[in-house]
Amino acid sequence: MERLTVIGCGTMGPSIALAAALAGLSVNLYGINNVDIKQGKIHINKKLKNLKSLGYHLLQEREIIMDRITTTTSLFNAIEGRSFIIEAIPEEVDLKKKLFTQISGLCGKDVIIASNTSGLAPSLLSSSVVYPGRFIVTHFWYPAHLIPLVEVVPAEMTQRKTVNRTLVLLKKMNKKPVFLKKEIAGFIGNRLQFALFREALYLLQEGIASKDDIDAAVIYGFGRRLCVTGPFVSADLGGLDIYAEISDYLFESLTNSDRSFPVLKNLVNNKYYGCKTGKGFYEWTPSSSQEISIKREKELIRFLQNEL
Repeated sequence: MERLTVIGCGTMGPSIALAAALAGLSVNLYGINNVDIKQGKIHINKKLKNLKSLGYHLLQEREIIMDRITTTTSLFNAIEGRSFIIEAIPEEVDLKKKLFTQISGLCGKDVIIASNTSGLAPSLLSSSVVYPGRFIVTHFWYPAHLIPLVEVVPAEMTQRKTVNRTLVLLKKMNKKPVFLKKEIAGFIGNRLQFALFREALYLLQEGIASKDDIDAAVIYGFGRRLCVTGPFVSADLGGLDIYAEISDYLFESLTNSDRSFPVLKNLVNNKYYGCKTGKGFYEWTPSSSQEISIKREKELIRFLQNEL
């Protein structure tokens, strides 16, 4: 059994720690100070309350789950006696590299150092790790305690035993790891997600359909299938001959823009960032934002409950 530490009490760290605790694993959560730790605990407690109120069956009492999560503000204590470390700090290259230099100098060469980066190049990050063969990317998707997917991405010098240990740990956490044979910008999930987003922006920019109808086409159409059948299974079920014919005439008309569209840039330039500013493509209030978040979380819990 790996002895796990998660570094970071922001958005992802507490959610990853909770995912481990829900699976019965003990985990040490590191924060830079007591305020950081307090916020991390608040996030975890809130998530546990939401799970229970939205119908998720906790296998143990909340107190037992919380007891599996220890906290510390000492980096040395966070690492001492640990065998697997997951970094979940802000997406800043220099900040991450500095941390990896610190922790890899404090722990033995067999301790795996993993990054939760959502897109930074693994080989760029591993360059600051002592014994880089034990470095790997484990990209959890938010909320990490509800989304099964974790993208496992090796750096150029990552050893096979590092990959194997990582996959074993993630499966013990009840995750569905996917392995990339080589690193690429955006990994798998974000490349597919932003390919869809690019085409959606194009349709909106060209006035082909409204944002509401574009969203509806996904929500009430192929989006419902995708939670069961991915693109290749869908193609097999639909018939590869048909998919080949459609691809031949449709691919050439899809947008291949290498920059974002004015319809998005104009919103950003006006500081309309979405929920956090009250306006984006849609108008948002605290209540409407919470309503859609709860609705999404409830659906994720339903899927998770069915799988378990």
